Amino acid sequence: MLAVAFCVAVTAFIGALVGHAIWQTASSNNGLQSTGNSSTPTFHYASPGGSSPSSGSNGSTSSVAAKVDPGLVDINTVLSYEDLEGAGTGMVLTSNGIVLTNNHVVEGATSISVTDIGNGRTYSATVLGYDRTQDVALIQLVGASGLSTVDLSTSAATVGEKVVAIGNAGGTGGSPSTAAGTVTATDQSITASDEANGSSEQLTGLIESDADIVQGDSGGPLVNESGDVLGMDTAAAQGFEFQSSGNQGYSIPISTATAIAKKIEAGTTSSVIHIGTTAFLGVTVESAQSAGTGSSGAAIAQVFPGTPASSANLQQGDTITSVSGVTITSPESLTNVILSKKPGDTVSVVYTNTNGSQQTTNVQLGSGPPQ
Repeated sequence: MLAVAFCVAVTAFIGALVGHAIWQTASSNNGLQSTGNSSTPTFHYASPGGSSPSSGSNGSTSSVAAKVDPGLVDINTVLSYEDLEGAGTGMVLTSNGIVLTNNHVVEGATSISVTDIGNGRTYSATVLGYDRTQDVALIQLVGASGLSTVDLSTSAATVGEKVVAIGNAGGTGGSPSTAAGTVTATDQSITASDEANGSSEQLTGLIESDADIVQGDSGGPLVNESGDVLGMDTAAAQGFEFQSSGNQGYSIPISTATAIAKKIEAGTTSSVIHIGTTAFLGVTVESAQSAGTGSSGAAIAQVFPGTPASSANLQQGDTITSVSGVTITSPESLTNVILSKKPGDTVSVVYTNTNGSQQTTNVQLGSGPPQ
């Protein structure tokens, strides 16, 4: 099992899971960068400028890409609350614009713009649902019809099989980049640790390949020589660090990703699958211990104007200790409680203010970005 260091900002955005796959974009004038620290990871998505096929494979790789490209989309996101932008890739599953991608591609997005490679048109998109634990999201392009779709493999990836990773490498848009390689292992597990709150999550059953998967390829396909999709590229947001050597890329088996997608499309919610819009409080928080409050809970680092938290007069320095009767011990536990609610729900928030006095307020949650 590989251990992954999930380097994130000190604060968690509620709601938005910390650790976005975000990088500097060509259109940015404010030095956009990862929400993680600035240390260079051993392996990460982002190697701006894209990737190229391995020597001698250009002809076959180009023919594979020609088949697959029309069923792909470039996804560009704006994360207004964090003053950031991001980009990734998606795979068109239906002609009316249902698109499969990684959750971290749309995580925290306040707006989503999608360009279809097949017809060159750009659409706005809404999030149908997502599974944070498996890094899978399903989005709907608004007003789309007649789109080309990807072909899904009915066979699982096998070790030694030749593959091509295709995607929006570097977030530059335009013709998708390609990276040829082979499957080096299957049924792999990656553990990601969140330095902000000490939690960890595990992606299991992954396909490992030596294809040069880079930032922006996230959500794109890993295909076989016939151009059929074996998996969805995913491994880590910028700032993840693998405790291993070499150039491994990881992909979620397409059977796993589409099984989740079908549940989302059917509106089947669960403890890990979120359907529809996301409840929103409107604060960034850090662990109370890190904030030096001497107590447990989620300490408010920032309250965004015009949000439910602002309307309820929650303040920077307040420490949230309970929401709707659930004890809050960390930023992650606060995120989980908010995610279990719906926009419009009213929750009872117990907090300790900067004077050390315990207070209770009722907050009607708004609608915010996906997690």
